[in-house]
Amino acid sequence: MDNITLQRIQILHPKIRNEVAYLIEKANAQLTKHSQIRVVQGYRTFAEQQALYDQGRTKPGPKVTNAKPGQSFHNYGLAIDFALLIDGKQISWDIQKDWDGDLISDWLEVVKVFKEAGYTWGGQWKFKDNPHFEKAFSYTWQQLLEKYKKKDFIPGTNYLNL
Repeated sequence: MDNITLQRIQILHPKIRNEVAYLIEKANAQLTKHSQIRVVQGYRTFAEQQALYDQGRTKPGPKVTNAKPGQSFHNYGLAIDFALLIDGKQISWDIQKDWDGDLISDWLEVVKVFKEAGYTWGGQWKFKDNPHFEKAFSYTWQQLLEKYKKKDFIPGTNYLNL
């Protein structure tokens, strides 16, 4: 696992950090060394979420999210976006490519590992978000936002009590 991915895992919600690291190692073991998982986004602040929401609306660029601040599981450290890191240097968003030659898309090999662990995959949504996985713990974003507003945090942190 590369250092950027490790750093991004370390700022996820404490309840999923070890599991995400384990699932990435499990998925990477099924892929060749040719392609490995790169976490491109994990925890995202409300300000960062607002900036992404504004893109394509009040700021230049294509729309990349329909989630306002508080509406994304990223805002609670409960989601990751990933890509495939090819040969340690090139990022691939190709969901069809079979880099390891086993006749299964590498992307879908990763999806299978995370879905089996109870993560929701954004590639199955109406507004497709193929790089996205989230762990809801039976919460809706509305419930998480209420906990956030009530400052229901793990003591000494900004992570929600789950």
